[in-house]
Amino acid sequence: MAEAVTKDKGRFDELAGKYLTFNIGAEVYGISIMQVKEIIGAANQEIHEVPRMPDFAKGVVNLRDHVIPVVSLRLRFGLEEIEVTDRTCIVVTEVTSESGHHVLMGLVVDSVYEVLQVASEEIEPPPSFGATLDAAYLLGIAKVKKSVNILLDIDKVLAAEELKAVTAAAS
Repeated sequence: MAEAVTKDKGRFDELAGKYLTFNIGAEVYGISIMQVKEIIGAANQEIHEVPRMPDFAKGVVNLRDHVIPVVSLRLRFGLEEIEVTDRTCIVVTEVTSESGHHVLMGLVVDSVYEVLQVASEEIEPPPSFGATLDAAYLLGIAKVKKSVNILLDIDKVLAAEELKAVTAAAS
């Protein structure tokens, strides 16, 4: 039993660090700051729709002559779409595909919260939801400053096939 705890502790040591936190609905999520390239206001960006994309794929944006696919995390997580406000942001991230390629992708979030330093002892494993729910995209749950932050593995938020479809739209 002590070996399992030590193994988990080592995993959480790897997860410790800075996370960009953001809101989607009432929940606060975090992704490693190392994967965040920039944050832009969604209200000021023209998102070009691409036909035959999954519902959560909003389209593409032209950001300094780079075409970047944009997905709504709200829709990806099965929540209702809301109107874009001046607080809605596109978090431009660098996602690594299964083949090891690095791809820029924009994530639409309700609002950006803060950059949070998370220590390994503040991270707990994600809860077990049973075999019917794939929660591989959850790194863990961080309890910092009396709040709960859901840490995401942004490389796994989209399934491999979905990532291919979305990035192909930007090509």
